Amino acid sequence: MPVRVIVGAFVLNSGLTKLKGAEEAAEPTHGMAKTAYPFLDKQEPRDFIRRLGTVEVALGAALIAPVVPSALAGAALTAFAGGLTGLYLRIPGMREPGGLRPTEQGIGLAKDSWLVGIGSALVLEELGRARAERRARC
Repeated sequence: MPVRVIVGAFVLNSGLTKLKGAEEAAEPTHGMAKTAYPFLDKQEPRDFIRRLGTVEVALGAALIAPVVPSALAGAALTAFAGGLTGLYLRIPGMREPGGLRPTEQGIGLAKDSWLVGIGSALVLEELGRARAERRARC
């Protein structure tokens, strides 16, 4: 639960910040996102940042709420973090040539790969727990 609360609070805060300051963050955030994911070019920057903020608030709340199963919260975090990691992998100048090592500009995005690991760990832990319970019953 401590990992869920810490990550959830971080993601929740990020979403609330986006929703409060949508005007200032809209253009640069949308610009970076559409560089990695060209289909996002069709969205208006303000709409994009509001949707992103809403998703972050929902994800952060799901991670913090103990009633949401860890497997579900972890799967959602892994999917969301996968999209963030895609930014790191797709935006030019974020990685050293020929490898995965981040450039100085890419460190901020490279750290999102930790969220993939945390989300995956939540899912795997829950699956392992369920498997152990099944074995104990047999």
